[in-house]
Amino acid sequence: MPKAPIPRRKKTTLQDVAALAQVSTATASLVLQGNPRISESTRQRVQAAIDSLGYVYNQRAASLRTHRSYTIGILVKDVSNPFNAELIAGAEAQLAQRDYSLLLCTTDDDLQKQERLLKTMLERDVDGLMLSPAAGTPTASLRKLMEYSGLVLLNQYYEALASDCVGMDDEGGTRQAVEHLIRLGHRRIAFVGGFQQALTRQRRLDCFRRTLQARKIEFDPALAVNTPVSRRGGYDAIQQLLAMAQPPSAAYCFSDVIAFGVMLGLRAAGIEAGKDFAVIGFDDVGEASLWHPSLTTVATDPRGMGGRAAQLLLNRIAEPDMPLQRNIMPARLVPRDSSAAPKSFS
Repeated sequence: MPKAPIPRRKKTTLQDVAALAQVSTATASLVLQGNPRISESTRQRVQAAIDSLGYVYNQRAASLRTHRSYTIGILVKDVSNPFNAELIAGAEAQLAQRDYSLLLCTTDDDLQKQERLLKTMLERDVDGLMLSPAAGTPTASLRKLMEYSGLVLLNQYYEALASDCVGMDDEGGTRQAVEHLIRLGHRRIAFVGGFQQALTRQRRLDCFRRTLQARKIEFDPALAVNTPVSRRGGYDAIQQLLAMAQPPSAAYCFSDVIAFGVMLGLRAAGIEAGKDFAVIGFDDVGEASLWHPSLTTVATDPRGMGGRAAQLLLNRIAEPDMPLQRNIMPARLVPRDSSAAPKSFS
């Protein structure tokens, strides 16, 4: 027989907590708000009463009083990407220190889905947003969004938009990667991955082209392949490149995830990365050093980037008129086993 439903306990109020802790309701409220003026002994007494009574803080009522929801929205393209997972963890850790909650959504790099999710976030009255914009996001849409919410862009800045941003040194990282391949002797180097409209890809591809030209190496547009940011994207791209009359001898990949797909595609074709073909990724996710062969990549700090973005957004919420901040975090090449001198193959 089905068991009877568990009876709901009587709702505990803040007044109950205050009475048990032998403080005023106002003092109990200040403890919940983390007010630094409250003594440690009083704080412990109130917390003990909360634990004893099972009191649950009514955030909705608090929001009505403070005009804040103490929630932050973050929208990324793909939560399965290890880089984004680290970024989110960094943001959440920083927000937790200030008793903020994080609402996570994934856009799949789809503009319509992004617009729908942003509307939902604003309807939930988030205090601010961290956004990795979908490819092709119009500047006008972001400017309109900023009329309703604090906004920090993640790794994509718009020259015509006065918005806060935390990003990576795309140009510096790309330059280091391409120069490393040139020093090894490569001349036909592929640029693999990313959607054509994405600003991050455009910045890296522009730097890729300039770095080749500075070394008197002709840029071949056929070696720049658009792909989804996934292993499948990298796998399919390298098959396309290997089928060329003059295939490349190396690939600089938009992300580590794409580089993993490239290496799998090479192996399927009987070509080994690090021996027959050089591969470089971007991000230095945890898996990069464990892959076989270990992946040469451009190291970034996604967890630090997420934490910095969260702190910047909290600062913007507290001081809406503070000067614009664009934080570009350093990137550095980490040579490993997947990059090697060119080797001819048929």
